[in-house]
Amino acid sequence: MSGLDRRVLARPLIVGFGLTGQAVAHALVARGHSPTIVDDRPTDEAMEIATEIGALFVGEPSTDELRLLVGNATVGLPAPGLPDHHPFFSIAAAAGLPIWSEFDLASLWDSRPLVGITGTNGKTTVTLLVTDALERSGIHAVAVGNTEVPLVQAIADPTIDVFVVEASSFRLAHSQHFAPSVAAWLNFAPDHLDAHATLDEYLEAKASIFAHLGEAGVAVVNGDDPVVMAHAPAMPTTVVIGQQAGDWRTENGALVGPDGPLLRVDELPRNQPHDLLNAAAVAAIASAAGASPSGIADALTSFTGFEHRVQHVGTWNNVSWYNDSKATVPHATAAAVGGFDSVVLIAGGRNKGLALDSLAALVPPIRAVVATGDAAPEIEAIFAGLVPVRTADSMAAAIAFADELAEDGDAVLLSPSCTSYDWYKNYGQRGQDFMARVRSRFA
Repeated sequence: MSGLDRRVLARPLIVGFGLTGQAVAHALVARGHSPTIVDDRPTDEAMEIATEIGALFVGEPSTDELRLLVGNATVGLPAPGLPDHHPFFSIAAAAGLPIWSEFDLASLWDSRPLVGITGTNGKTTVTLLVTDALERSGIHAVAVGNTEVPLVQAIADPTIDVFVVEASSFRLAHSQHFAPSVAAWLNFAPDHLDAHATLDEYLEAKASIFAHLGEAGVAVVNGDDPVVMAHAPAMPTTVVIGQQAGDWRTENGALVGPDGPLLRVDELPRNQPHDLLNAAAVAAIASAAGASPSGIADALTSFTGFEHRVQHVGTWNNVSWYNDSKATVPHATAAAVGGFDSVVLIAGGRNKGLALDSLAALVPPIRAVVATGDAAPEIEAIFAGLVPVRTADSMAAAIAFADELAEDGDAVLLSPSCTSYDWYKNYGQRGQDFMARVRSRFA
């Protein structure tokens, strides 16, 4: 039993009707509840879905309309990523309306084991690899949460043994009872200050992954990250990972755990420093969740990377081109840059409200920079006087400038440190455009 009171589902109010909101609505209706749905940017598809399930749909409500809807509701279910400055939150606070996440709903209706994974960077990669390791160990697992499948949707499948939950700060911030049996915090850096009111609130959301970890639960923490370690649970089941120290670490060319070496580093298709730390995290989390050593090793040695994460596009004229479009914060760009000896960096886009000046510390290996998008003036100012900088007003121009700046043996790296929303609808579209234009230019 989760400790949540299911009576608050008498009149649920869903705020934001994207992928997760739709999954929440379907799950509520399937269990006999009648949600009201609010969306600031209603689409024909969203309204059709609401009509199909028999839910009241209110598009673009005024503040007064929203206040009336909140006053009639018994629980608020905001979309992940609904910014803290949205009027719903202040109205709900004034009305004393409880706020839940999709994780809370799932905990009411399902008691199967959860593996929770959070972190500013790397959580998608680690989530998918842990899922693969469990599957290779004969444990039916699925990656959910901040993926294409919300947890509240996935619990409808009775064949799943373990849910591996990519737990974003947006979902954690509004969860009242997220209780994984294994909880991992990979790293911390400023992020999402366009959505969270303060950096402290973002930090608090991340740290809450341990809030309901029972005595038998396992916490996995990054010993190389002082912020994570400051919030590590003081319990005997806490497992520490690190690049060179910890319960899981790299030592003498091998990935080593409490029972000794698991595999040689040269067996890993990807073995840059951040890849090795991710491998340690995967091994620690999957092992705690019941995966076998052979299942973990098979998953790690079969992994060649995902799209838009330091993805090799090709090498022409002894210059290698990489797509790291998913790097939307400086911390992610630093991890990518650290794997190369000499880099021409393409950076910029729409800033999330973060300080980007830490990028200057990446010189070297950064040798030249192409600044793009809304943040181009900020990027240019950071690197002015340190390395050559060009400013581009399109992806085509950015690629052309990077080609001019590149020298023999360089890596040209699209690692923006910013979102894509100035030029593109998401980081995937940005990465695809970059790769297509690079290949068209050289292939």
